[in-house]
Amino acid sequence: MTRGRETEASACEACRDDAGPDFDFTMAFQPIVDCDTRTTFAYESLVRGLDGSGAPSVLAQVTDQNRYRFDQRCRTKAVELASGLGIECLVSINFLPNAVYEPAACIQATLRAAKMFGFPTDRLLFEVTEGERIDDRGHLTAILADYRERGFKTAIDDFGAGYAGLGLLAEFQPDFIKIDMALVRGLHVDTIRQAIVVGVLGMCRSLKIDVIAEGVETVDEYQWLRGQGVRYIQGFLLARPGFEHLPTVEWPRV
Repeated sequence: MTRGRETEASACEACRDDAGPDFDFTMAFQPIVDCDTRTTFAYESLVRGLDGSGAPSVLAQVTDQNRYRFDQRCRTKAVELASGLGIECLVSINFLPNAVYEPAACIQATLRAAKMFGFPTDRLLFEVTEGERIDDRGHLTAILADYRERGFKTAIDDFGAGYAGLGLLAEFQPDFIKIDMALVRGLHVDTIRQAIVVGVLGMCRSLKIDVIAEGVETVDEYQWLRGQGVRYIQGFLLARPGFEHLPTVEWPRV
């Protein structure tokens, strides 16, 4: 317990000082498109090494000692770059629930960055990944509820591939669910994946949750999803992440 209190106190002090982790990184941005209007609905900010290396090389440097500072710096870096790139739609930021000690306190660095760079906070979308083990679901729902009260959008990322899933949905309904790419891959010829995705779509319609299909790489996957009424799509078929820039969306010829 003493170690926990010391860790939290140290993290809070780092937040007040706007201290970053002991390594540097930057962001790439990948469009999430609205297929109904053929516009970019949001950009997901994705961590990258300064040399352009992928997220695994950055995440491998995250430890229990620097997790909090890394999470805070991800948020402020995303806001800074989004403002500089002139993004006028939503910006999606992945966050680590286990790095948030107290929602109201831990959001302050993000709010300061938004004010400093002139980025509207109603354009912020926070994604929690199912891939991070959640030991305290009540704590996570408190974070999400706090974000909603502040006017942020919320999403569960990688739905169907991790720890959160249906149990979390029973306690909190986010604005968006992102269907994991493992379910999207080849689903146009896979009746098992089709049945699962159709079930998720029906559940989300009942709960009034919008669905984003991520990891779409082929025209066949795109057409199948559109045939099921999926409006929001993200994936290499449309655009790869742009390293510190906004890539052009290439609409499939269907």
